[in-house]
Amino acid sequence: MKKKVRMIKSPLAYSLLLLLVIFLTACSEDEEIKPEDRFIDYVDHWHEQDFDAMYQLISASSQEDYSTEDFIDRYQKIYQDLEITDLNISYQLPDDEDQEEPSTVFAIEVTKNSIAGEITFTSEIILVEQINEEDEQSDWFIEWHPGLIFPALREGAEIAVERSEPARGEIFDRNGNGLAVNEIVYNVGVQPGLFEDRETEMEELATLLEMDIASIERELSAGWVTDDVFVPLKKVPTHDQELIDQIFSLPSVIKQDVTARAYPYEDAMAHVIGYTSGITAEELEQQEPGVYHQNDVIGKRGLEQLFESRLRGTRGTRIVAVSDNSRTTIAEQEAVDGEDITVTLDADIQTALFNSYEEDAGTAVAINPKTGETLALVSSPAFNPHTFAYGISQTNWQALQEDEQNPLLNRFAATFSPGSTIKPITGAIGLTNDGIDLDEGIEINGLTWAKEGWGNYEVRRVSESSGPVDLRDALVRSDNIYFAQKMVELGQEAFVTGLEAFGFGDTLPFTYPIPASTVSNDGSIDREILLADSAYGQGEILMSALHLAVAYTPFLNNGAMIQPVLEVNEPTGTFIADGLVETEHASYIREALRQAVIAPNGTARAANTDTVELAGKTGTAELKQSLTDEGAQENGWFVAYPSEEDILVAMMVEHVQDKGGSGYVAGKTASFFEQIR
Repeated sequence: MKKKVRMIKSPLAYSLLLLLVIFLTACSEDEEIKPEDRFIDYVDHWHEQDFDAMYQLISASSQEDYSTEDFIDRYQKIYQDLEITDLNISYQLPDDEDQEEPSTVFAIEVTKNSIAGEITFTSEIILVEQINEEDEQSDWFIEWHPGLIFPALREGAEIAVERSEPARGEIFDRNGNGLAVNEIVYNVGVQPGLFEDRETEMEELATLLEMDIASIERELSAGWVTDDVFVPLKKVPTHDQELIDQIFSLPSVIKQDVTARAYPYEDAMAHVIGYTSGITAEELEQQEPGVYHQNDVIGKRGLEQLFESRLRGTRGTRIVAVSDNSRTTIAEQEAVDGEDITVTLDADIQTALFNSYEEDAGTAVAINPKTGETLALVSSPAFNPHTFAYGISQTNWQALQEDEQNPLLNRFAATFSPGSTIKPITGAIGLTNDGIDLDEGIEINGLTWAKEGWGNYEVRRVSESSGPVDLRDALVRSDNIYFAQKMVELGQEAFVTGLEAFGFGDTLPFTYPIPASTVSNDGSIDREILLADSAYGQGEILMSALHLAVAYTPFLNNGAMIQPVLEVNEPTGTFIADGLVETEHASYIREALRQAVIAPNGTARAANTDTVELAGKTGTAELKQSLTDEGAQENGWFVAYPSEEDILVAMMVEHVQDKGGSGYVAGKTASFFEQIR
């Protein structure tokens, strides 16, 4: 049952009620405001960094001494410049119960994080009583001074931020050779008053420094330039003595010694090491705020870019309070130098392999097939990294872009048709799936073969056989028809599954990003002609040079495929996959690869030397746009290793159609092995 509420209708009752409301309101208005109430309000606003509200709570005398600009703007600027976060003001309120007068002094401890680390200090906040002008009531306000921002500012000091730069980490090869180092270089320039023949000297200098004359003229025409000042033009590494001698033979040239990034192996290591140069506005925008500034350098390409976060180090920061008579450190975070990184590359092997290309374009990879250590990652042609690190002229940049051999393309980080170098892998897949019998030879007549229904398309081989063709003979003579027939019989499903077991379709687990090798454009083989072509490395099949080298290691490791490594601190001798080929079959293929080099009908006879016993497989990849394309570009391959089996090289040279095909590459590879032995 609802309770009834009886309304008061008596005039007397209304009067009493009105008096009660007036009395309570008066009591409320006269309620005493305590200092600690205003102190808590102030601290709450401080936590929120509501500097406008804080300013309203400081005393009239403080406002006379410190304008809104001195208070609000200064707080905001300091907190923004120092990147203040995690602000906390802790305090303990006094017990005023036994005090005749309330406490007006409150001890605080302030902690905050900044660009120079954590800042902690203690202080006192003093409150004074004054009449609030708005309601003429007594209230409490903060006696403020700059020492409440930082104690060191109380006597009029100003905040300054000092930076110290870390040393960039260096990159070394397995033997301690510097690949990317910090060293003294020459900052080359001119003193205008020393010109003897200005026009001639400027032309020579522009050529030697690979600069545009217009760029030199622009530097010399700056408003601050006089006849007796040094006008810097470009940094030059010190180890090219011939260039140095030519530059300093010019009367007007002088130098300053400065520390800069240097790349002792220049072109030979350019693609794998990369270079550093000034950060662009776009790059700066993509980085985490505060890590880089507009005048910083950053890794571009190669390991300089890949390991940027480890190499760059951490900038040191010191926050100081500066006055006429003193400097007080408020917080400091010392610079941390970048990490030195040692890779498994061998500079001598890399240089020898790169130099073997001479004027040719291509890529080569060298690994230790037992440990997985990567000894060389070569892309030819290349560029001098100092050109980019110290400033490239528009003329040189355009020349690099228009070069038909594309020296800016990193070929070891690309995929190519492997040609007949795929055949040992095809053979292993056939053996594992019982599609190939070691004791069986098949009759193949003529130089071409096609299945009924293939139309005008035919598989062509290099040479005719003198009898039944078995796997050994097919590897030695590189018989396209044998592998095409065997894989067509085996079927696309088993063949694709076999390739996937060898790592196709998966990103190679390697520190440096290498694109995945692919079976075809869509990852499947749904046509017999494509299956036949893929069996001998044509069709749409693509491989990186590193993956090709790694895919040969099961023949040297009893069926296990090695895990490639790039840093010396990575575990070695581990495997990506096992059981890819039986031990007996691996031995059989190794012997066939040796015969490919030494047999009279072997396709790799150009690699048969008295100095090194090599085994390997050649391959020629025709880059046809259509089945009827004649005169197309051919890339030549050779994958080889010596009898010691301590190094395996996969080498590709472009445009070998007029140079002797893959035999040309076999000869280059053999010369390389002779040089390093």
